[in-house]
Amino acid sequence: MKKLLLSLSIIGFGFSFFFVSCEKKSPNRSESSIKVAKVNNLPSFDSTLVRPFFKKYPELQEYQQEVIQLYLKRNYQYIWYDKKGILEVGHLLYNKINHLEEEGVKTTIPYKEKLEAIFQNPVALSKPNATDELFMSSYYFLYVHKVLKGLDTKKTIELGWFLPRKKLSYVNYLDSIMANPSLIEKNEKEVFSQYYSLKEVLQKYKKLAKDNSWDPIETDSSFIAFKPGDSSQTIAQIRHRLFILGDLTKDSESSIYDDSLITGILKYKNRTGSLKNNHITEKTIASLNVPIVDRIKTIMVNMERCRWITADIASSKELIVVNIPSYELTYFKDGKTVLTSNVVVGKDLNKTVIFSSNMRYIVFSPYWNIPSSIIKKEIKPGIAENKNYLEEHNMERINGIIRQKPGPKNSLGLVKFLFPNPYSIYLHDTPSKGLFNREKRAFSHGCIRVAKPVELANEILKDDPNWTPEKIDSAMNKGKENWYTLKSKIPVFIGYFTAWVDADGTIHFYDDVYQRDEQLATLLFDE
Repeated sequence: MKKLLLSLSIIGFGFSFFFVSCEKKSPNRSESSIKVAKVNNLPSFDSTLVRPFFKKYPELQEYQQEVIQLYLKRNYQYIWYDKKGILEVGHLLYNKINHLEEEGVKTTIPYKEKLEAIFQNPVALSKPNATDELFMSSYYFLYVHKVLKGLDTKKTIELGWFLPRKKLSYVNYLDSIMANPSLIEKNEKEVFSQYYSLKEVLQKYKKLAKDNSWDPIETDSSFIAFKPGDSSQTIAQIRHRLFILGDLTKDSESSIYDDSLITGILKYKNRTGSLKNNHITEKTIASLNVPIVDRIKTIMVNMERCRWITADIASSKELIVVNIPSYELTYFKDGKTVLTSNVVVGKDLNKTVIFSSNMRYIVFSPYWNIPSSIIKKEIKPGIAENKNYLEEHNMERINGIIRQKPGPKNSLGLVKFLFPNPYSIYLHDTPSKGLFNREKRAFSHGCIRVAKPVELANEILKDDPNWTPEKIDSAMNKGKENWYTLKSKIPVFIGYFTAWVDADGTIHFYDDVYQRDEQLATLLFDE
């Protein structure tokens, strides 16, 4: 059994698989069910047993309709058995149900003793039984709902998540599992690949929690900061912590802040969104003192968010992604990063919305049509104090609105990037360049300010014969608004991940800028 599980876990995931539509009213078997029939060569069971089963086991009732669809499709033929007993895929499912925490899922398995009884009883393992069959199918749907689907769409919308959710028929998906059991271990065609990266790190962090004490790093009351060359027993503690976390390859146990520790500190700061300097401050130590169990919780919360992402996002020819907690924009072409840029996002009172849309326009030398909320809160009070306020801020009234004229002092800078959406959010330049150097960058009214707008415009228009870098520069500084429609729409995803594994397998943690993790954790872990 163990050898088989190991072999399945290392099988490549280049398998092809198929989906078959579910026709509830048709008495004819689908092609897939006929194939299963030929393999299993087992009779059907009595369809009238299904509803009494769920009446007897009400905690599984949420899966009743899918179970009925599953057996309508297969004419109520046994799925989990062949002549020799429960199929190997059934044993795999049993193993996965018993190790749900490895999937970032913390939940109580209803009627767990019934599941155990099936796999501990030689008769139940070898002889088809309708009740055991229905348990297996119910646990299959429990597994895919918890591990693949996650929270329902209504709850995710309540959490402010407006990115499109993936759509998958778990009735049909079982065909894929039966055809290729290794897909139950890993399937990047249906599950966002970041999920598996986080899952791997989750196991490492659980091992860290088990193997290491997590005593707080202590400092004395006079501590302000450590700089290279300083000496302290606290430095030795910091060195050991960085070694445990993998930011140092060895622990010299030295209490002197030397070059090797500088390397470890810079690596740690880079993956926790801190300012990249070699000072060890109270904030640095507070971050190093975050309990490992809290980091594990953060990883699990972000694995849940991965369940909501459509897996084919990675197949987009072009893609612009903004991760709010990391304050970073990444532009992908053919799956490769071509540009990264710091960004400024909405402050807590004007949170940037989590959603996606397609970029269609670039506007050079833009006007800023000032939102009514800003006019009410900022512009009108300014006019009341200074009658020349509009002129001094390069603003004008036109057709009943107030707008700021194009120019270097325009709040949108010299260019904006539009992806139409109901939230009036877009990417844009800004004259306030200093904010990009701050550690926390949540200052806007909701739109996203880009530190590298010129580079972004050039990369977007790189293959467009209508534009050259010189023409782009001229349009940005012309002082006359110019709209350009892109030849190809570019998907823009604005997401929210406080834990992320990069291409090198390094885990990054970011501050929960909008305090969304705890709200999600409550739904996941405190049910």
